[in-house]
Amino acid sequence: MTLSIQEKTFLIESIRDIPDFPKPGIVFKDITTLLADKEAYALLMRHLSERYASYNLTHVAGIDARGFIFGAALAQMLGVGFVPIRKKGKLPYTTVSEKYSLEYGVDEVEIHIDAFSGPDSPKVLLIDDLIATGGTAYAAASLINKVGAECVEACFIMGLDFLSGQSKLRELVEVYTVIGVD
Repeated sequence: MTLSIQEKTFLIESIRDIPDFPKPGIVFKDITTLLADKEAYALLMRHLSERYASYNLTHVAGIDARGFIFGAALAQMLGVGFVPIRKKGKLPYTTVSEKYSLEYGVDEVEIHIDAFSGPDSPKVLLIDDLIATGGTAYAAASLINKVGAECVEACFIMGLDFLSGQSKLRELVEVYTVIGVD
């Protein structure tokens, strides 16, 4: 399923812009309004489930925390498992971690060491709400591969096309964005 220009416009218009958040000069893209609009959320999830139905996925992995919203719902629709990729210190069992650079420092994401138990060759879709600079997504895709699964694609509801995150991530995995934002 390919979204029409009208459908993409509908999705874009369902997302609220918050100027100067979290700091002056930033326009925050608030997805809570898309989630609250049952037609917009249904359109988005139907589009994603149709897109990924033929990928023979075994799991969907969502990045903490907004990736959980889309990832868990999509995994259920596709009949596959869901795996959370969390910020450091949030998972209770043995983990594998990956560090990534922030504007002012370093952060870290983790995954359970046995997150993809089951099939011999787990095929995983990585999902999050937005890709900007791509550091978190790159670390998450690396983690998926590190624990013995194959990250087949990284999917984002929005891509900030004016930043380099998507091109950096494409060095590691295919990238799909539903909506591009200039």
